[in-house]
Amino acid sequence: MTFSIVARCSRTGMFGVAISSSSPAVAARCSYAQAGVGAVASQNVTDPSLGPRALELLARGATAAEAIAIVMGTAAHGEYRQLLAVDASGLSAIYSGSKALGIWAEAREQNVACGGNLLANDKVPGAMVDSFLASRGDLGDRLITAMRAAIKAGGEAGPVRSSGMKLVRDVSWPVADLRCDWTEDCPIEQLAHLWEIYKPQLESYVTRAVNPSDAPSFGVSGDQ
Repeated sequence: MTFSIVARCSRTGMFGVAISSSSPAVAARCSYAQAGVGAVASQNVTDPSLGPRALELLARGATAAEAIAIVMGTAAHGEYRQLLAVDASGLSAIYSGSKALGIWAEAREQNVACGGNLLANDKVPGAMVDSFLASRGDLGDRLITAMRAAIKAGGEAGPVRSSGMKLVRDVSWPVADLRCDWTEDCPIEQLAHLWEIYKPQLESYVTRAVNPSDAPSFGVSGDQ
């Protein structure tokens, strides 16, 4: 019921996660990223504790493969889980349990890992990886491109209803954390629209947090 991408921008070191599902508010339970550390997606009969555990191990110096092996080696009911990770060196790893739902698949390369379950076909993650690697520009744009490629390749077996994207870089908080928690329309297109609105303001929001005196002038309607 879910497909996702975790990725690292080799040019900027930014990490990102994008995810979509037939379940509501998927990004609230399944996407994790930490600046300078890595990105993780935890999905398929979700255990939200797995993502933070994997990030903690990455922060301590584990590779993506090592972090996933340790987490899934000790997790309860691991056969039901999918866990994807990319680390600070761009190494990627994926675990898919034997009881992952429906048609499930995974694909990964340097700086990117994609996986899904209850998919329309097993080609979806590969299409996402190929699309990401062929794309250029900001990491957010590239994640949206990969998610659109997933839909074009067939996406889930049924309609998706929620989506989200999280980006981290040189500050301790996500520089973007956008979500469509439920819609009857395509949540990925709604996410893309949110990103187009948010993207031009991202740098200003970071500057306001780090040093407001360097930020452009702002008024009541734009004081966030």
